Amino acid sequence: MDQTNDNQLPLVLITLMKGVVYADDNPVLWQHLLTFQARIRDYVGVMGLQLALSEDEGFAWLQNRESSDGDAVGPRLVPKRQLSYPVSLLLALLRRKLAEHDAGSSEDRLILGRDDIVELVRIFLPVGANEARLVDQIDAHINKVIELGFARRLRNEPQKIEIRRILKAFIDAQWLNEFDQRLQIYGSHNRTDGEIEE
Repeated sequence: MDQTNDNQLPLVLITLMKGVVYADDNPVLWQHLLTFQARIRDYVGVMGLQLALSEDEGFAWLQNRESSDGDAVGPRLVPKRQLSYPVSLLLALLRRKLAEHDAGSSEDRLILGRDDIVELVRIFLPVGANEARLVDQIDAHINKVIELGFARRLRNEPQKIEIRRILKAFIDAQWLNEFDQRLQIYGSHNRTDGEIEE
């Protein structure tokens, strides 16, 4: 391997330490990541991390190495984040949309309008709430999903939001199916009496 190429390893590692690396965001960096993946795995393994890589979907990130019982091996470098119910709900709904999109469209990217996302979530929220306040709350949840890296606004059309494919790595089909069943119960309960059942 030539020295010039070798000089890219620190850049790849630092970018991974900051978050998810997407092939379509930086194809050159992505190529270096693929070239160095064995060395990256060795390097981050010392810190109790592992490289999670989906070449087909075009994304990679670092996660804590876990034992067979799901506990982190050694100290946890990447903290787990507890999400609020509305953000979890939104992520699950977007993941379902992504599954529907993959099944019925030849397009790689799923792009939704902000109003479409508001409508998607609205049916699961209590009826009779102040409309403007409700939309503001949903906007805050959308912003959180974007901050977490599961979606991004289109540069020239901020009302259009691309759902990132990495969402599939965090919410699998089985979990989504179980959540769908719970959503149906919750949705019908919410429509009848407007109360959230704990």
